[in-house]
Parts: sequence; C-alpha cells; structure tokens
Amino acid sequence: MTEFHTEITRRASRAVQNLRTAQETGDDYLATVQEAELENLARLASEHGLRIPELSGYHAA
Repeated sequence: MTEFHTEITRRASRAVQNLRTAQETGDDYLATVQEAELENLARLASEHGLRIPELSGYHAA
C-alpha cells in the first residue's frame, strides 16, 4: 500500500466516523460536510485506481 493509499484510507475512516457521530447527534450540517468529503475521497480513489472499502457506498458527484 502506498503512502497516498494509506492517507486516503485514514481520511475515509475518519470521515465515516465523523458522519456517524453527526447523524447520531442530529448535526445535519456536519453530516453534509462529511458526505461531501467521502464523495471527494471516492473521486480521488477512483482516479488513482484505489479500492477503499469505506468508500464503496460513495461516488464522485
């Protein structure tokens, strides 16, 4: 795994955790921000041919 792949995976894990927290606490704004982050990371991963399980439910807008 490259450093880039590792960093995207870390960011995706963090964003998924933050999204869950936002949803649990009813913070709609933070949830929207985290979903946008996940879509952006999915775009980056796709552009670089990376498979990251945390991003499987997201796609580039």
